[in-house]
Amino acid sequence: MAHAFQWICRNLPPSKLQCIRLPVPLSTHLSTRSMAKSRFEYVRQFEAQDACLPNCWIVVRIDGKAFHRFSDVHNYEKPNDPRGLGLMNCAAQTVLSEIKDLILAYGQSDEYSFVFRKNTKTYNRRASKLMTTIVSLFASAFVFHWPKYFTNAPLQYPPAFDGRVVLYPSVQNLQDYLSWRQADCHINNLYNTCFWNLVLEAGLTPSQAQERLKGTVAGEKNELLFSQFNINYNDLSQMYRKGTVVYWASQPVETSSDDTDPSSEPPGRNRTILHTEHCDIIGSDFWKDHPHLLGSDNA
Repeated sequence: MAHAFQWICRNLPPSKLQCIRLPVPLSTHLSTRSMAKSRFEYVRQFEAQDACLPNCWIVVRIDGKAFHRFSDVHNYEKPNDPRGLGLMNCAAQTVLSEIKDLILAYGQSDEYSFVFRKNTKTYNRRASKLMTTIVSLFASAFVFHWPKYFTNAPLQYPPAFDGRVVLYPSVQNLQDYLSWRQADCHINNLYNTCFWNLVLEAGLTPSQAQERLKGTVAGEKNELLFSQFNINYNDLSQMYRKGTVVYWASQPVETSSDDTDPSSEPPGRNRTILHTEHCDIIGSDFWKDHPHLLGSDNA
């Protein structure tokens, strides 16, 4: 067909050519055809076939890059900044809202772990596509919503996040992974709470505070906080102590009392919405209350 168009263009006078309307420019026909089967197409063979194994839970964990410096430059409160944690949770909610095959995410400090359905077919389970999509979406949401949480503190430079993909073959493996991250949250927060109170309230230098805490166990850290700073660790916000869980779950629709309201939904229906909680996920209660998350629907 392209040859026919070329013959017409060469043999018809300009006055006749003006009457011919092509649905797509001639150059588009030619370039698309030539590029589709070009001699350079062989380079696609160098792409890695990085599909994740079937029948495994896919977890993408993102971490802030050099966030110690980032938090210092942007004057984060120590040991925990509710603005920073709120922004991390907001970015995670954005990711789950956009990628529907994510069922749950757990976050603490400058990290978040995102769990895909076990049988997900998103991007044909390609690890690189799954990871880069989540990292880029999370980072862009973090920047986009920054002014909402840091109202009087403009960004000084772009934040960055790295990511990794890990596969877990069983529900127990996945639960142990999430338990590990929450245990890490508790251990780090207890240490940081002691450390920054020693520095900010007791006037120790960072090296002196580090030496003071060296070799101490959890009970000793709790006693230090209570006896020296009148802080009961268990009274601190659960967001600091336990991190944040974001997950999809259904809840009954609240019906309008006005039967004539056309926007009201019929009673007895459930709606799937995004929940955000700061709760224990190491024990069994959370999983018993939400069996759909890791149940047969995702097996």
